[in-house]
Amino acid sequence: MQLNEFTASLANAKPPFGLHPIAEALWYDAKGNWEQAHNIAQNREGTRDYDRLHAYLHRKEGDEWNAGYWYRRAGASVYTGPLEDEWQTLVETFLQR
Repeated sequence: MQLNEFTASLANAKPPFGLHPIAEALWYDAKGNWEQAHNIAQNREGTRDYDRLHAYLHRKEGDEWNAGYWYRRAGASVYTGPLEDEWQTLVETFLQR
């Protein structure tokens, strides 16, 4: 699936079948369901990719301290660009998996 197909799917009531769980979480996030996205991140806490998702979600929430914790857990640098760019980067990464 390509990014444009993913973003077009946001008009649907349910995420596309077969998405990587992190891409699914980002779909829910884009639909305004931060809680569902966060549940997916918490489901695999301690796994670097899910911890990276967790970092993004707390950054979006405005909790910079908590986001920093999750970036460290993920072994990733704190993202300092726009949230939209971070979302897109994550989506593109996990659409490939």
